[in-house]
Amino acid sequence: MPQTFHCASPKLCLPGSIRTRIKSLSRLGQLSCLALVLLTLLALSSWKANAAEPLPNIVLINADDLGLGDVSCYGAKALSTPNLDRLAAGGLRFTDGHASAATCTPSRYSMLTGEYAWRQRGREILTGDANLIIKPGSTTLASILSHAGYRTGIVGKWHLGLGKGKIDWNTNISPGPLDVGFDSQFIIPATLDRVPCVFLEGSKVRNLSVDDPIEVSYSHRVGDLPTGKSHPEMLLMTADDQHSGTIVNGVSRIGFMKGGKSALWSDVDMPDLIVQKSVDFLEESKGKPFFLYLALVEPHVPRIPSARFAGKTPLGPRGDVILQLDWIVGQVLDALDNRGLASNTIVIFTSDNGPVLNDGYGDQAVAKNGTHTPAGPYKGRKYVAYEGGTRVPFIVRWPEKIKPGVSDALVCQIDFPRTFAQLTGQSIESGAAPDSQNMLAPLLGETQQGRKTLVEEGVSEMGFRDGSWKLIVPKNPKKDAGAPTVSVNNSQLFNLAEDEGEKINLAQKDPQRLEAMLAQLQRILNGGTE
Repeated sequence: MPQTFHCASPKLCLPGSIRTRIKSLSRLGQLSCLALVLLTLLALSSWKANAAEPLPNIVLINADDLGLGDVSCYGAKALSTPNLDRLAAGGLRFTDGHASAATCTPSRYSMLTGEYAWRQRGREILTGDANLIIKPGSTTLASILSHAGYRTGIVGKWHLGLGKGKIDWNTNISPGPLDVGFDSQFIIPATLDRVPCVFLEGSKVRNLSVDDPIEVSYSHRVGDLPTGKSHPEMLLMTADDQHSGTIVNGVSRIGFMKGGKSALWSDVDMPDLIVQKSVDFLEESKGKPFFLYLALVEPHVPRIPSARFAGKTPLGPRGDVILQLDWIVGQVLDALDNRGLASNTIVIFTSDNGPVLNDGYGDQAVAKNGTHTPAGPYKGRKYVAYEGGTRVPFIVRWPEKIKPGVSDALVCQIDFPRTFAQLTGQSIESGAAPDSQNMLAPLLGETQQGRKTLVEEGVSEMGFRDGSWKLIVPKNPKKDAGAPTVSVNNSQLFNLAEDEGEKINLAQKDPQRLEAMLAQLQRILNGGTE
């Protein structure tokens, strides 16, 4: 009986010419199962050998709550970020680069899956004990690159959930990054301000003693460790009620935990450890193209800079940890240089959403901000769908291919899956990465034409870009009501070409454009594609 060829992955397939040859021969019954396998391997070997150039390494650096105006190459004056400036000077600096959402979990989900987070329920900001929200085995940016032959790793913040059901922090924790395309992981489960305050290395909590098991709860207090509410005198900084759970390193966090004393992270030592684990990944990837997703934790709260950066800016701890972030980037760039890897490595720097000053802790971020504008000239911040909530630093460097400069193309992190599938010569099955677009040409600086439209998600509203026009509409407040709905009531319309600060609402002056954009947005929200 003739054997039928199927792609090994339900999502990712061989190059079209190879698929066509194999399928044709298979239908004619000319291949035995063994011969089919041998031909497939030979075809792949030939395809890779005949590739014109070696695949580039990829380092994706994602900051946490960093605004476009926090970086000196984007105009910041209150502090200097020399390593980010160095990266921009050697690459392409985008002025209209975006996260898909104004909060972390949704934007990170979209960046890895190529799907707007609002299309699925439960893709809001997660607790520290939430389950994995990416289906194991599904197509992700990491799995795409893994299928292309990359060694893939994540270092830093995850915040996309872990496990299935109640998490037992004292055993192997799965599923997680290793089940959605990553070969290695060194992660914090959620955020700096959420328990458990531990690292996962592989699928286990790092440095955990079997005699001191961890228990975590987000509903009630566990154990007898002091909390911010019970012992405010122990705190390095004041905290609001939400952030007044278990105290770790003098800072009260969201949620409660007990045990795991030997496994607790040190906030002030974290930057050095993140650098070391990143460099270790580069060393361990010798001889193979690699993809490193470096998910930084700065300048998210709580802001506790290491000694080398404490007090180094007039902006207080928030400014100090931005310097710390810049130093980490510099260490990674130096590691690439020292190993002769920089010329054929794509380095992308961006942020998961816009900036925020007061976010639960009394760290003087507002009092010391002065005239500094974290979002640059744009209205809004983290949590809201105005431009300042999603327009973020977005720098791409590839010395062998990208001519340094500035681009005004509208680009978004959600496009990474299809863009890097294109770069590595892969196909993505219909239905996977549904909102991702191939933006390879603008990312390489070959064109200034990027996206035509973009949906921007805030906590309470939706934003919609159509070229330079921007629509803001209230978001359906019911989380279980399916796709968000919009209406003409309380809508706002802005022309960013003339009003980049979104100060002049043109909804009443241009009702036809308003209605057309509302209809276009609702079509996308109802399942349509852009």
